[in-house]
Amino acid sequence: MKKWGFLFVLLLCLGIAGVNLLPFFQDTIEINSQNDKDILGDKGMNGEFQKIEIKKEQIFQGNLLLVNNKYPVHQGSIKQDIVDLYTHKELTKGYGLLDSKTKLSEEVAHKFSNMIVAAEKEGICHFLLTSGFRDFDEQNALYNKMGSDYALPAGYSEHNLGLSLDVGSTQMKMDEASEGKWIEENAWKYGFILRYPKDKTDVTGIKYEPWHIRYVGLPHSAIMKEKNLVLEEYLAYLKEEKNISVSVNGKKYKVSYYPISQNTTIKVPNNHHYEISGNNMDGVIVTVFP
Repeated sequence: MKKWGFLFVLLLCLGIAGVNLLPFFQDTIEINSQNDKDILGDKGMNGEFQKIEIKKEQIFQGNLLLVNNKYPVHQGSIKQDIVDLYTHKELTKGYGLLDSKTKLSEEVAHKFSNMIVAAEKEGICHFLLTSGFRDFDEQNALYNKMGSDYALPAGYSEHNLGLSLDVGSTQMKMDEASEGKWIEENAWKYGFILRYPKDKTDVTGIKYEPWHIRYVGLPHSAIMKEKNLVLEEYLAYLKEEKNISVSVNGKKYKVSYYPISQNTTIKVPNNHHYEISGNNMDGVIVTVFP
């Protein structure tokens, strides 16, 4: 019997015997620094480019915006696709809503729904969405009611963007629930991060919140997971490295940071997709992928 045929039979027998084959197919993340090089100009991108204009206001738009007590939400930063989840039942399959007035970015809601479906396949199925997007008036009312120990002023909360959501379990507190443990371990695969982890309170300035997740998208969530970085640290890392290449489960990405002080023009490959996000501070991050 040829080598590959033997291997197939061996794997089949192991499967029948009940041996867990999953360790052979682990998630893989490879990160390579390319400091001081124009990664969009390397031969892997085929050398054909288009020029795109980056406007200064794009610093305040996108999925990687840093929002904290130093960098507030701009009116133009709020996601434009905010929807009422209660009236969009197709976006809430697999989880419940604590409030019938819960809103969220439609894009983020789709990503969250995909993640919940994946969790259900692993037997984790008691998710409850307790909070999503809040406008400034709602945030201000919450702040006045709860105080600074439990809420942030209007404009200084990620919930004002439409990118963040608070997720609970119908069974128990999230720091004890299977739902909380699953999210902490797997959310990055779907573009989400645990925004305020236990070991980073000195960086974020926010106490541990096992229920608060934030959408940043791939490959950023993967890099942050691999390097144990919160958003503040990740954006500082990109500014220092300037350019990195990343492979997540075989899919390759190029990530570049550009400081922006005025409207400027950059090059991106013609035959690739790209996404642009500001950091809400001083520049934009350009992510290129096949």
